[in-house]
Amino acid sequence: MLPETAYQIVHDEAMLDGNARLNLATFVGTWMEPQADQLYAETVDKNMIDKDEYPQTAAIEERCWRMLAELWHAPDPARAIGTSTIGSSEACMLGGLALKRRWQLARRAAGKPADRPNLVMSSAVQVCWEKFCNYFEVEPRYVPVSDEHPVLDGYRLEDYVDENTIGVVAIMGVTYTGAYEPVAEIAAALDRIEASTGLDIRIHVDGASGAMIAPFLQPDLEWDFRLPRVASINTSAHKYGLVYPGLGWVLWRTIDDLPEELVFRVSYLGGDLPTFALNFSRPGAQVLLQYYTFLRLGRAGYTAVQAATRDVALYLSGEIAKLGPFELLGDGSDIPVFAWRLKADAARKWTLDDLSAMLRGHGWLVPSYPLPVDLETVRVQRIVVRNGLGRNLARDFLHDLRASVAYLDSMDAPPPVPPTTQSFHH
Repeated sequence: MLPETAYQIVHDEAMLDGNARLNLATFVGTWMEPQADQLYAETVDKNMIDKDEYPQTAAIEERCWRMLAELWHAPDPARAIGTSTIGSSEACMLGGLALKRRWQLARRAAGKPADRPNLVMSSAVQVCWEKFCNYFEVEPRYVPVSDEHPVLDGYRLEDYVDENTIGVVAIMGVTYTGAYEPVAEIAAALDRIEASTGLDIRIHVDGASGAMIAPFLQPDLEWDFRLPRVASINTSAHKYGLVYPGLGWVLWRTIDDLPEELVFRVSYLGGDLPTFALNFSRPGAQVLLQYYTFLRLGRAGYTAVQAATRDVALYLSGEIAKLGPFELLGDGSDIPVFAWRLKADAARKWTLDDLSAMLRGHGWLVPSYPLPVDLETVRVQRIVVRNGLGRNLARDFLHDLRASVAYLDSMDAPPPVPPTTQSFHH
């Protein structure tokens, strides 16, 4: 067929998707400036793995992660090591693999078995950590969340770690609620465990969102390489790094924290450059977009953008808190993400699933889902405020939310179940 015909067919089918700008479920960036769009179109053909053919893109990649090493307070940025990835999932798996291999090497050097590794984390981790443990044969040890301990905070951590623990995962911005896990408190708990047992257990910080928020909005919060126990950190550039998907970063405190045997050197693309990745060929354009945003915004610009996003989150959470049916779980003051649940009311005839369906009718995608194990009876809704969701759109959303609540409250019976139910899960 004609190229115009093929284009129109795909274009028309894609129109049936939801509007990305109105998707309040996703953390992933949905807007960049026109100049970034132009740069993306000009560089979409670059293959990140081919560093001999595209040496300038490779140099820019290194500049970016060295900037992050300084941003995250690496004690000696010249000895830090990092890489770009497809997204946070690959970055997390690389961080987990380094922890596992480092543990294995230490066990073998001590003449001990190295066949039963485990990883300790909150039950509220993102699904990529479940994948890591499944794919790479590591026992996951989930510390349950509760009303008293809604995040991993070091409480009773000694019950979960042992000589086979490769590391502890701390989350800077829990997917379910947006709350930070107190990395310093987790590190202090591990210090006490080492003092009493001799176990030296490192931390990987999953900073998918918070690693690009905390340095600008909470600069005095110690969560990064300022804490000696933090061996590695990842972030999603395509979240609050302000880049289109998919791009992530993972960094290690020093080159010694990344076992050399995990790094490959390939010559058949020309040259002899090292690579540590699960993937091989992948786009280089997003790396250039990250460099664009670093140049375009700088520290002051990132601070301004992230502060504006948080202001919108605080505005939305404050207005939603005034609505009678809802009880907030956070307010967006950590990362610009917050959730709410319904207050108990026996007379109410509708659920958050009904409200989610109503909002979808207005074009808004607002997920409804259960909290993790031990709190799974609690169902919540969540909003992710991203760059591009300004105060005007936020007001429009609140108008539709109030109208939807009023309509549901006016019904004499529960709303009919739609013929097809669209689910949301982490």
